[in-house]
Amino acid sequence: MMPGAQLLIAKQGSVICHKSYGYHTYDKLIKVNNNHIYDLASLTKILVTVPLIMREFESKDLTLNTKLSELLPNLELLNKKNIPIDEMLSHYARLKPWIPFYKETIDSVNKKQIKKHYSLKPTNSYVNEVREGLFMKSWNDTILNRIISSNLMEEKEYKYSDFPYYFLKEFLEKKYSSSLDELIKNYIYDKIGANSLTYNPIKVESIENIAPSEIDEYFRMGKLQGYVHDMGAAMQGGVGGHAGLFGNSLDVAKIMQLYLQSGTYENNIFFTEKTFKEFNKCHFCNKNVRRGIGFDKPDMSGKPEITCGCVSPSSFGHSGFTGTYAWADPNTNIVYVFLSNRTFPTMENKKLIDYNIRTEIKKIVFE
Repeated sequence: MMPGAQLLIAKQGSVICHKSYGYHTYDKLIKVNNNHIYDLASLTKILVTVPLIMREFESKDLTLNTKLSELLPNLELLNKKNIPIDEMLSHYARLKPWIPFYKETIDSVNKKQIKKHYSLKPTNSYVNEVREGLFMKSWNDTILNRIISSNLMEEKEYKYSDFPYYFLKEFLEKKYSSSLDELIKNYIYDKIGANSLTYNPIKVESIENIAPSEIDEYFRMGKLQGYVHDMGAAMQGGVGGHAGLFGNSLDVAKIMQLYLQSGTYENNIFFTEKTFKEFNKCHFCNKNVRRGIGFDKPDMSGKPEITCGCVSPSSFGHSGFTGTYAWADPNTNIVYVFLSNRTFPTMENKKLIDYNIRTEIKKIVFE
């Protein structure tokens, strides 16, 4: 199902189980330890973008009714200009799930990279290293334009989408003239000692401490270790609002504990209980949308792959494509973190998902 994993369980702010299992790869050369870091995939959404947007609420710069045209007044947003934040972050805004931007750079017939898009060395134009020794031009503007010009879904219904986080990254970085990685480090991580949480870990961490995420045979044509697995985030230089963050289970748990403590951590106050409760609320439950503002919530139909049927309605969390998962429940003060690289050597291996392993473990923990 996966080469290895990390598991952390905390109760009332105390870690009661913190273990690592298996190896970085099926070759069993490097044994996983608690300090090793994983590609967190979509956990990035609630570990980076959501707390940064909460800060905007605290400063009264945004409300849940703020529309995209108010966030990004200098962009011609076409059919997306009137989408409000609450619908966008609840995945109830008719936005498509994603676009495989990378396919524009690949010869689909011969399954080879189109040379004009890539360089084997960095230059003034080729600035984004998408795997070791492979560089691309910045695609930020192109990606945003593709999203803006994309069609909306015909039906207004719950549809999970990465698109909101591209817009929010653009808003935050333009407002503060700083990249997301610097913004979140300065705002939270450095203050609470969540030092393993980082984008582009290959620049700051020994490669032996990073679990590889895939042998990519469709885009980057090589092993991904310390470079983000998500294709869109890779084309943004590894720093996405939806993906790109790496870290270990302890530091993920620190952020989940920060949420349980409603914005307070070791004498630091990052946001108020009122703001957190607003984000942790299901705003469109009556429309069959289980999500909070950015947070995943227990499934209303009790599907075991989502929630295990063992947590309270006030609980929250998120999952990640690479095989990651984090959940917390204010009713029991439990934090549960599971990190793995189920996508290595190929993301086609979906056994971890098919057998609901992450939520089966969660059921045991909470019961």
